[in-house]
Amino acid sequence: MYRLLALLTAAALLIAPALAQAQELALKRVMLSSGGLGYFELEAEVQGDTTLKLTVPLDQVDDVLKSLVVYDDKSGVGGLSLPGREPLAQTFKDLPLDQAALQRPELLLQSLVGAQVAVGGGRALNGRIVSVRGEATTLPDGRGTIQRTRVTLMTDAGLQQFILEDAESVAFVDPVLRERVAQALAAIQSNRVKDARTLDLSTRGQGRRTVRVAYIVESPVWKASYRLTLAGDPAAQRAGLQGWATVENLSGRDWTDVELTLVSGRPVAFRQALYNAYYVERPNVPVEVAGRLLPNVDRGGVAAAALPAPAPPPLAPPPGQCSQERDRAAATLGHAAREPTLKLAEAADQVEATDAATQVTLKFPRPVTVANGGTLSIPVIDRQIPTQRIALFQHDSAQRNPLAAVRLSNDGDTGLPPGILTIYERDRAGAVTYVGDARLSAFPVGETRMLAYALDEKIVIEREMASAERIASGTIVGGVLRYATLVRQITTFRVRGPAKEPRTLIATQPRHAGWRLARPDSTGVEINEGAYRVPFQLTGGAATQTFEIVQERTVHQEFRLLDADRNQIAFFARNAEFDPKVRNALQRVTQLQGAVSEAQDRIKQIEAERAGIVQEQGRLRENLSRVPAGSDLHKRYLATLDRQETELEQIGKRRVEAEKVVETA
Repeated sequence: MYRLLALLTAAALLIAPALAQAQELALKRVMLSSGGLGYFELEAEVQGDTTLKLTVPLDQVDDVLKSLVVYDDKSGVGGLSLPGREPLAQTFKDLPLDQAALQRPELLLQSLVGAQVAVGGGRALNGRIVSVRGEATTLPDGRGTIQRTRVTLMTDAGLQQFILEDAESVAFVDPVLRERVAQALAAIQSNRVKDARTLDLSTRGQGRRTVRVAYIVESPVWKASYRLTLAGDPAAQRAGLQGWATVENLSGRDWTDVELTLVSGRPVAFRQALYNAYYVERPNVPVEVAGRLLPNVDRGGVAAAALPAPAPPPLAPPPGQCSQERDRAAATLGHAAREPTLKLAEAADQVEATDAATQVTLKFPRPVTVANGGTLSIPVIDRQIPTQRIALFQHDSAQRNPLAAVRLSNDGDTGLPPGILTIYERDRAGAVTYVGDARLSAFPVGETRMLAYALDEKIVIEREMASAERIASGTIVGGVLRYATLVRQITTFRVRGPAKEPRTLIATQPRHAGWRLARPDSTGVEINEGAYRVPFQLTGGAATQTFEIVQERTVHQEFRLLDADRNQIAFFARNAEFDPKVRNALQRVTQLQGAVSEAQDRIKQIEAERAGIVQEQGRLRENLSRVPAGSDLHKRYLATLDRQETELEQIGKRRVEAEKVVETA
């Protein structure tokens, strides 16, 4: 059995010399982006026409196909080829056997029943395979059984059998079948790392030269972390800042003496499944029979003379331009043109920091070596930075105490990437103590950051909120009173500061849209993510100090005076914030409203008197009909009716006068 496997493996090696001509690329440069991308540049010394081999993990093939670029200053790029996504499946697709058949010789022979084989050894045979079956054979002296494989062949002499395990060699007589089995074995050998693919890059040229290949793939985000050491004196204005970069190599290959560059930025990046096969859906059309035609529909045409002349093809780049293009390859990660650089200390070396338009680039001066799967942490920054200690009150974080914080100012030549920051404090004797952690966001040149790292229990704050409103102004136009109301939100801070040291307290207060800061003065106040940062100075001593933050807005309203209530207008007429002319006009309106009201009351009284008389007259007329004419009672009723008619005439005159008063008012 093992002799058969050796024979098949030797056959697979027949195609190995062709593969040996390919040349491996060596990794030289790595650029990692905090956006989760990695730029990898490899190179090889070649001569003449050469095929370069590049092996990448399967999950990186899409990115490689999207971004791979070849730089060959003295020749041209021939092309790229690689196995399909399922190369073994394609290899075995047209074979009369599957991959499982190559796991054991008996399975291989069983899958090729009918093939002609030549058996070598003490009993040479030549024939076609009829059957392959296993059988148990008892060992001598009853020591157990072993499994043997009996193969039946159709030979010129008829059916003959042999035991596969006893044969010295079994060879396929058909050379085409031998080659195909050998190719299948070679495919298995080349695909032994199932999660990797090997790309063949061909270059065309003459002479010895350096060929560079670069691509961009998904990579772990490199992390920046910082250490800030505060001086023992709280009034010290500078502190020591160290920055470190943590890098993981999960690229699938070792980094040996590579040029490493780190980029902090957020480039726009896409991925596309270029390594998948896609098919275009086609419409189904009816099967055509003789005599039936289905021509395309004519949509009209344009005269050829009216078409514009085709654009000329692009000019080939002059010699040497490829190297210039390679220098621009780093721009794939957003690497902009060179800006003024800053040398940052890294032990005895210098890390070159470049501040570009959208990112910060850190280039290490010496090659680095990181094994695949390894992690590397390297110092990149070591300098003094302007620092101010403050107390930062954020009610959402702590309701009664502010946070101990430091305000950092970036007075360097480059920005700093975001990262976590560990804060130490050095006392006057030089001993160092850990005091807390903070988070540093992206830190451009010229900006400041407030980093809170602990609770400051030496300061106690009581916070109260209240609101108030008052009328600020008003005008009357066309019988409409338009007035403005000033609404205020007042936040009062009662602060008991440290007993022995002054503090700068920064109080944060949510900033309401449409409101303005009325108190304190906006000098020194910052706006940060929808909140005011208001500074207050705490004097040394345990006395309680009171501060206020007042926000206000103006609300405009209006109403028609004729529709307003007298008491409502009287309220506005008493408002001292109105112009005297407006107040006088409102007072006159209240007077006129009073006159109208009095006149309307008189009209109601007159109407009541008139109704009473009319009702009495009805009673008298009814009584007149019941008494004798000319009697004293009859005469009395008539006199009363005459007097009431006179009163009704006077009531009518009084009503007309009252209505005139109402109309006039």
